[in-house]
Amino acid sequence: MTPSAGPRYAGPLTRAAMRVASYSILETIQPHRLLTLLESAKRYHVAVAGDAMLDVYLIGDVERISPEAPVPVVRVRDRRHAMGGAANVAQNVLALGASCSMVCTVGDDSAGRDLTGMLHGAGASVEGVLRSGKPTTTKTRIVARAQQLVRVDEEDDADSDGVDVEAMIQAVRTIVRKADALVLEDYNKGVLAPAVIRVAIEEANARSIPVVVDPKFRNFFEFRGATIFKPNRRELESALGATLDIGSPEALPATCARLGVEHLLLTLGEQGMVLVSADGEVGRIPTTAREVYDVVGAGDTVTAYLATMLAAGATASEAAVIANFAAGVEVGKLGAATVSEGEVIEAYDAYYAENSQQADN
Repeated sequence: MTPSAGPRYAGPLTRAAMRVASYSILETIQPHRLLTLLESAKRYHVAVAGDAMLDVYLIGDVERISPEAPVPVVRVRDRRHAMGGAANVAQNVLALGASCSMVCTVGDDSAGRDLTGMLHGAGASVEGVLRSGKPTTTKTRIVARAQQLVRVDEEDDADSDGVDVEAMIQAVRTIVRKADALVLEDYNKGVLAPAVIRVAIEEANARSIPVVVDPKFRNFFEFRGATIFKPNRRELESALGATLDIGSPEALPATCARLGVEHLLLTLGEQGMVLVSADGEVGRIPTTAREVYDVVGAGDTVTAYLATMLAAGATASEAAVIANFAAGVEVGKLGAATVSEGEVIEAYDAYYAENSQQADN
């Protein structure tokens, strides 16, 4: 639990962020401010609620084609388990040094036991990990020669109801009361039913703690009252039923108001991010990735950093800039991976050193 004397959520985007889409807001954070926020993260507690899943990697070699069908035969040399979805958000929060409580459901199966054990081993509170009648969501990726050949999903994505929803509501109420920020991570696997979402945001708003949402299409318009709402371009266009012209983002503040959120952080892959506030401010954050190896888990890293930095007292623009540096590190790693405080500082220094050299030339 955070000491009462610590900084609290700093509120809406400051006027220091420019209102024109062509302006980069990377300059909104100075080195001493970055170090202060990252260091202070260790004093805060982030609650993560949503769809947790187990990622399985079967890694091997391909030397021949199957005689049974025109498909490669993979001889598996290594099997790895990793935390995915909301569980990956939790492990990224923990990698920053903050504490974390997890609320999710798992099945009464080996995958559920493995995932719960991994969360506990990483240092997360697992009192909110609930057993469900549905199987644990498991994504198995078969990889050969550093290339993913196929992914196999095992899941039941029907919305939770009845006893499961009531148990989730009670667990969410419990963890929000001791949290400094709340993450709602929705992968449309059924954990975040509308009733759970409403209670979670009401509890967080009552305590004046920030709420960061990573949405999918099913409950897209259910997150009114959130602090930062973080869809990617495809998700937003699908929900709105219209194509976005990122070069002319005048309509984005109206979208923010329609969603009923304080800030919309639109992630654009190699084009970076666009941060929009309900009062009409718009700023661009260009990508800082130096190489892209695997984009799996990058969105989870962004979500974790947003929530932890807001808990530590960052503005929305500061949190977005730091999260952008973290994402630039994460995409250089295989699979869903964590990003440490030190790696973010190194990425920040490298980015500005490179840009200083270009300016001198």
